[in-house]
Amino acid sequence: MLILKLTSPDGDTRYVAGAFPSACGKTNLAMLVPTLPDWKVETIGDDICWMKFHADGRLHAINPEAGFFGVAPGTSTKTNPNAILTLDANCIFTNTALTDDGDVWWEGMTDAPPQHLTDWRGEEWTPAKGTPASHPNARFTVPAHQDPAIAAEWEDAAGVPISAILFGGRRSTVVPLIHEAFNWQHGVFLGSIMASETTAAAAGAVGNLRRDPFAMLPFCGYNMADYFAHWLEIGAGADPSKLPRIFYVNWFRKDADGRWLWPGYGENSRVLEWVFERCRGGGGAVETPIGYVPALDALPTDGLDVSTADLEQLLRVDVDDWRVEIPSIEEHYAKFGDRLPEALRDELAALEKRLGDK
Repeated sequence: MLILKLTSPDGDTRYVAGAFPSACGKTNLAMLVPTLPDWKVETIGDDICWMKFHADGRLHAINPEAGFFGVAPGTSTKTNPNAILTLDANCIFTNTALTDDGDVWWEGMTDAPPQHLTDWRGEEWTPAKGTPASHPNARFTVPAHQDPAIAAEWEDAAGVPISAILFGGRRSTVVPLIHEAFNWQHGVFLGSIMASETTAAAAGAVGNLRRDPFAMLPFCGYNMADYFAHWLEIGAGADPSKLPRIFYVNWFRKDADGRWLWPGYGENSRVLEWVFERCRGGGGAVETPIGYVPALDALPTDGLDVSTADLEQLLRVDVDDWRVEIPSIEEHYAKFGDRLPEALRDELAALEKRLGDK
């Protein structure tokens, strides 16, 4: 789970955690350079956080890692300038291509590839070869303190108080740009049904829909249903007013022609601004069967190259599409048998009822 620090133009600060499957933007979001004027984003961590309650009744999170570990292909000065600056020295790269002068290169690093490389297999490579020079899941690892946006609190053993938790995945359809859970239990439901269209960074065929609850499928060392129950237990024993708000994001929605509807990267700060405002009691929202989505005028769009029609589609919740989603969720839940918490079955039934009522 990434942890980032958001500071608004008026000096207010919120800490946000987020869990996404691999290649869905964790590192990019953790190191985001905001496009919104006078907003500041700083990195606490990009992959793992440990959370526990403090005496103030709030969940506090620490980053237990010393560095960052990210997917190299697609990382560039355009997509993640802070990552490129962080990679200036003391790095380990795996399965990238090598330039003739001994540097590394991967797809997306530059607008045009070098004319000659040694590819990740150790073979001679030119653009005419027609194969990727780096492996699609090539990686980098680097000390976190080299990040120019690292927050002063990144090694604070006391941790930082979390105001919001973001879940998300890579979905070209169905899931809106962002929606907020009705409450903690509903948020756990959203985390438990997380799904992403697979990439080279995940096991299985590329492009298939894969349920990855809480982005923990590759990491959870015990029955996932018990993990769900743990999240529910945390919420049941806490002051609801002090629990983080839970949101579900999807930067990857496309139109019928396969065109990305949202520019992503630094523009995701506009979505974070809505999250920030929701956490301090503002942010216009519309109730839908799946949760609260931003009102059309609630996202700051000045200077954004996204049409009103595209924004409407990004925030649209299609009841028919979500009805089609129900059997997939039922199939996913069936794998857990009797260990699945009844509260999650109740949430699924409630979703189905809301979809039928609209």
